[in-house]
Amino acid sequence: MFGAVRRRIASGGSYSSKKWNSSQTRSAVSQKKVSSIIENEAVLIQAQGPARKFGQLAFLGQSLGLRPVRELAFNYQAEASLQKWGRPFSSESGDLVDAVVPYMGESITDGTLATFLKNPGDRVEVDEAIAQIETDKVTIDVTSPEAGVIQKFVAKEGETVEPGTKIAVISKSGEGVSHVAPSEKVDEKTSTVPSPSVKKKQVPKAETTPVVEKPKAPSSPPPPKRSASEAQLPPKDGERRIPMTRLRKRVATRLKDSQNTFAMLTTFNEVDMTNLMKLRSEYKDAFVEKHGVKLGLMSGFVKAAISGLQNQPIINAVIDGDDIIYRDYIDISIAVGTPKGLVVPVIRNAEKMNFAEIEKGINTLAKKANDGSISIDEMAGGTFTISNGGVYGSLLSTPIINPPQSAILGMHSIVSRPMVVGGSVVPRPMMYIALTYDHRLIDGREAVFFLRRIKDVVEDPRRLLLDI
Repeated sequence: MFGAVRRRIASGGSYSSKKWNSSQTRSAVSQKKVSSIIENEAVLIQAQGPARKFGQLAFLGQSLGLRPVRELAFNYQAEASLQKWGRPFSSESGDLVDAVVPYMGESITDGTLATFLKNPGDRVEVDEAIAQIETDKVTIDVTSPEAGVIQKFVAKEGETVEPGTKIAVISKSGEGVSHVAPSEKVDEKTSTVPSPSVKKKQVPKAETTPVVEKPKAPSSPPPPKRSASEAQLPPKDGERRIPMTRLRKRVATRLKDSQNTFAMLTTFNEVDMTNLMKLRSEYKDAFVEKHGVKLGLMSGFVKAAISGLQNQPIINAVIDGDDIIYRDYIDISIAVGTPKGLVVPVIRNAEKMNFAEIEKGINTLAKKANDGSISIDEMAGGTFTISNGGVYGSLLSTPIINPPQSAILGMHSIVSRPMVVGGSVVPRPMMYIALTYDHRLIDGREAVFFLRRIKDVVEDPRRLLLDI
């Protein structure tokens, strides 16, 4: 059809059917329809292919028949729908844009709108955070797609939202936006309540039924049913109830699943920290000067754990159904406690890193974890976990395995204790270390040998240089 139209128009003729030539009035009406569509919808200029040429020639005043008009309208609707799909943030007026929940990760389908960082009427810049979404693993910011003024919020704190959900409307020009005080926000919520009151006005049409139901409501049977189904502690003075965050729920679920799945057993040992602490004090200034990062104790334990995992590969393995998966790489997960909960960022391919690279990786991930900017990819995976409860003063503990891993190393506080060295009792900085492992896969022999390797390397770091 369009090929015939193009050939006909290219030759300078007009395309019309015989039936339309017989009626001047109906032809004029059809031309008016076409011209009105072309004049009112400038999007035809941006159309591609035959529709573009067709729209441009129509501006020149060429006569068109009924069938081309239908084809033109069809292509216009398709183009309009494509443009609307390609610009999800745009509104019909062009001045308003929508702030929507971003993509949160492959394994995360929804989150909780934790808090708004801005108020209606506040000025925001491009990519400025206006709200925070709390997921099972991380906290994600919802940013403004354009610079402007927040006109209104269309979602409420505490709601469950999915990627693509609109939470705010932003006016690029700032017109028609007024600052909303906290008291006004309450008024807005109460202003939406009158809708139920309207329904109440319609209730008196059936006055007999509500009158019968009201006496039954205050009767004694309903309260026991609610208390039995809710299974909650009765409120007391001086107590307050706060819902668990999604991150805390996720941590609780994973740890409980770990206890229900793994045959966990913990073995202990103690480490003399004298030589590692001496090494640190002697070279800390030169280390900072060359690498730009402080030399800590964690890098020494990470290197010791890598040596232990290479000597006992079963601890770096994992059970998958009826099979055992051995890994030729070592990704060390470092447990980090944050105000929002426990997160476990991963140092990937740690076996290829030196002390400086490990320290830089730990510092970067810990900083991101504390300020909430860590990504899901930086916490995914991991073959072995190290948890340092000693920074909080823990003397001894039994850590829980981080699934789907098979073991976790627990570090504790350094305490000066009397030790027998060379037949004499001397004070030594000692640390208890604990290894919790899945006894379905790892036997006590491998677990003890692993801890002994940790002890040997930390007490004499020169073993790492000599590989002994």
